Amino acid sequence: MKATYRLVLALVLAAASLVMLTPTFVQPVPDWWPWAQPIRLGLDLKGGTHLLYGVDADAAVDATLDRLVSDVERVLRDGQVGAANVERQGKTLTLKLANADKRTQAADLVRGQLSTNLVEQPSPDAGALLVYGLTPGENQRIRDSAREQALQIIRNRIDEFGVAEPVVQAQGSNEIVVQLPGIQDPQRAKSLIGRTALLEFKMVGQGVEAGTVDKPGPGIQVLYGRGQGGVREPYLVQRRTLMTGDVVTDARLYMGSIAEGTAVDFTLDARGTKQFGDITRANVGRNLAIVLDGNVSSAPTIREPITGGRGQITGRFTFEEAQDLANVLRNGALPAPLRLLEERTVGPSLGQDSIRRGLTSIAIATVVTILFMAVYYRGGGLIADLALVFNVLFLIGTFAAFGFTLSLPGLAGIALTIGMAVDANVLILERIREELTAGKSPRAAIDAGYERAWAAILDSNVTAFISGVILFQFGSGPIRGFAVTLCLGILTSLLTAVWGTRMIYDLMTTGRRVTTVSV
Repeated sequence: MKATYRLVLALVLAAASLVMLTPTFVQPVPDWWPWAQPIRLGLDLKGGTHLLYGVDADAAVDATLDRLVSDVERVLRDGQVGAANVERQGKTLTLKLANADKRTQAADLVRGQLSTNLVEQPSPDAGALLVYGLTPGENQRIRDSAREQALQIIRNRIDEFGVAEPVVQAQGSNEIVVQLPGIQDPQRAKSLIGRTALLEFKMVGQGVEAGTVDKPGPGIQVLYGRGQGGVREPYLVQRRTLMTGDVVTDARLYMGSIAEGTAVDFTLDARGTKQFGDITRANVGRNLAIVLDGNVSSAPTIREPITGGRGQITGRFTFEEAQDLANVLRNGALPAPLRLLEERTVGPSLGQDSIRRGLTSIAIATVVTILFMAVYYRGGGLIADLALVFNVLFLIGTFAAFGFTLSLPGLAGIALTIGMAVDANVLILERIREELTAGKSPRAAIDAGYERAWAAILDSNVTAFISGVILFQFGSGPIRGFAVTLCLGILTSLLTAVWGTRMIYDLMTTGRRVTTVSV
């Protein structure tokens, strides 16, 4: 019964290997085939673009302090404490109170409602001036969160960009590696990845208080937008941000008329809908500047309160510009700017050379191993060689079936797997030799050989598998590629080197009178 079970298992594995490998060697593949995708190749084999970005965590801290300005103003306003001015100065917030007698009350309000974010710092003026900085824990949380958010946002943007099997992963404390296989012209990808997409809604200044472009008034800044014919047009805009793009839940292309051009429609969440409604209700007749990455996309006049939670960004975009803008708004703004630290373009010729060298090394290792096993262990070595061939086929087929990316370290892992698979057969064959020398029959020697070798095989493979898991958990891209191949190779080698070879011996000895075994 056990022999029949092992035979069925071996046939299933052989058929699975054939099914999974077919897309790699046969093109085109029928639509009904379970795996129509051939083996995916990594950047070092296929060619493409390698980008290394640095996350500007200091900018994320500054942005958080800017948002806390509004929170402090709200807390003081609700507590009926008049604040002459609340502004960010470097990495601190300064509160200049109109009434120095309310210093204690203001400090208690901030401490009671914002103590998890802000901590009071020494002030040069013990009267009407309060100075606050971020708590150490909040400062570190913002920096860590900036990298993790940037990592997820870049992944989402690249997925919508349509790159097959990209690599996006953290490196060090504030760096992100992006690898785009098959992309030889990375300019659009860099523009899409590095775009901050910080969407802000600010009121356009009006009257004498706005000042002029050369001399803007207090609380007013000069931002530029794209006017007719691509000419930069200045806008006098209030520095205070009324709402940001973090409340945007969806963004879609809008194909307007020839005069309107392509625009982007956006949808707000419940909080954003309420904020947008309050802003437009309080400023009917004024111009609302929609600011994207520090540039005014449009500054429409508010005709009536907008309470439906929808809006539109116009700016004479091209189709690709509007498509990319909708993408970045839909997936969220980067929490901090990215700096491109390194860029490398790997040509496909280098990839072909890597593939050729890698396959050559695997072929040499396989041939040498097969010859050694056949010469040293004779018939038993040939059985081990057959299992080895199926092991390699099944391992490569697994990569194709599950969509894993095969890289140069992965090829090294395959070569290592060949040696590890044969090692299991060496243990088995040596144990069978010992049992035959002790005078046991061939059938009993085979049974005892597998039983005695199994404990050593299991121990060595489990420890190697644990090492592979650790490498995958804490390693970077190339190390992870090697770890995946190592772990998969261990599993496939156990199936072929142990159960596969045992099936062959069962076929040789079941129902027959065997007097000797060639080992």
